[in-house]
This record gives sequence, structure tokens and C-alpha cells, in this order.
Amino acid sequence: MSYTAKDVQSLRQTTGAGMMDCKKALEENGGDIEGAKQWLREKGLAASAKRDDRDNAQGVVSLIVESTKASIVKLKCETDFVASSENFIAEANALAAAVLAKGEAGAADRAQQIDDLKILLKEKIEVGETIRFEAAAGNVLDSYEHIQGGRGVNGVIVEMSGATQELAHDIAVHIAFARPKYLTQEEVPADVVAKERETLETITRNEGKPEQAIAKIVEGRIVGFFKDVCLLEQPYAKDDKLSIKQVIGNANIVRFAQVELG
Repeated sequence: MSYTAKDVQSLRQTTGAGMMDCKKALEENGGDIEGAKQWLREKGLAASAKRDDRDNAQGVVSLIVESTKASIVKLKCETDFVASSENFIAEANALAAAVLAKGEAGAADRAQQIDDLKILLKEKIEVGETIRFEAAAGNVLDSYEHIQGGRGVNGVIVEMSGATQELAHDIAVHIAFARPKYLTQEEVPADVVAKERETLETITRNEGKPEQAIAKIVEGRIVGFFKDVCLLEQPYAKDDKLSIKQVIGNANIVRFAQVELG
């Protein structure tokens, strides 16, 4: 099967590959367009595999909230230039929409498009966290997305019961900047607490504190640790005289998720 200059141009537009690569792909596949696309994908993926040891800490965090459903995804790449590109942002948004509709299966559905993007943009591109919430009846979902350089870099979704939309949004904003790891003290794994306690004891001893005072000092510092990592214990970002537990009153935070670049 022969091919024309128009075929080469069409293949370049759909794959983003160079002209000589497109010609070679068509020659190797007897002018068959679909076969040439596959050939280019395979060559592009082989080249991408050589980038596996590269850092891909850049990217986009895309967030969607629709009524009682929400999704956050992270699409990772190597450079700011690619992360800010129209094609990359569009794929991150499409990925978030797919996850909103189908959860993890939605992310799997975008595998070919992401492979194609690797060829087009010539970087190590991969999917990071993918999170989907569907609120229980009567609960409130809200979110916050921090935009930097025209793209999402920090996204939060929160589900609350007995709360107003405004309160849920305020809590989402707080989470974005306070970065809690857990909701309550009870959620912190015992081994994490034990390791922190051991570290704090070592620090306290190295400070030369009296032996009889060490246990009490460590306990006080453990309280501070919980205030750092547990959402309900954290001082509220808008008024640090209040804890989040005090701010929400009789409302409840059912769950939250945060996805951030870096």
C-alpha cells in the first residue's frame, strides 16, 4: 500500500511525531495509517521507558465537583512547560471527568490517550493520585483548588454532615493550606505515634532536660504533634484561637482528600 504527502501530514497531526518518523512509520506498515500510528506509539513508548528514572514532580491537579460527586486527579510530567501546555491540561481535565464518572475504571479508560500524550510531548507522563467521592444522602460536598500559573496545583474535597455549603468550603480552604494527614487522633497509626514519641524523647534528652521531667515534656509535645497532623485538632487558619473541632460545632467532617504537586 502506498502513501501520500497528505497521509504524512495527517499522521503528524494526530501523533505529534516528526515528519521523518511518520514517513518511516508509513514505509514500515505499507502505507497503513492505523498500523503506522501503532508503530509510532510503540517507538514513542520505548523512548519514554528510558525516561523512567527522571523526576516528574511537575504536572496538573484537576478537580471536578458535580452535585453529590467529586473527583481529584494528578497528572504528572517533567517540566513546567509541558504542565502548562493546552494538550496536557486538557488531558488532566478529561481524566478527572472520567474518574468522576467511573472511578478507577475511568482512569484505565484514558490509558491510550495518555500513552499518545507521551509521544506528542516527549516526556515521562503518568497518572498520580485519583480520588472520587460520592456524598451520602443529606451530606454536603465542597472543594478548593489552588491555581498557580494557570493550572491546578493543590486540590481538596471534603464531605460533611450537618454543615452548610459555606462551612464545608471554609474547611476545604483550611485543609489546602494546613495539610492535615488524618481526621482524628484515633486514625493515626500506632506505629506512627510510637516513632514520633521515640523521636521526641531523643530530642528532649538531647536538650538536657531533667530525667524526671522528660515523660511530661514528651506528652506535651505529642499533643502538639496531633495538632499538626489531625484536622480536628488543628488551629483554624482564619482564627488560630479556635480548633477545627470548635469551628464545626455540631457538624461532622465525614472524610476529606487532598492532592498536591510535589
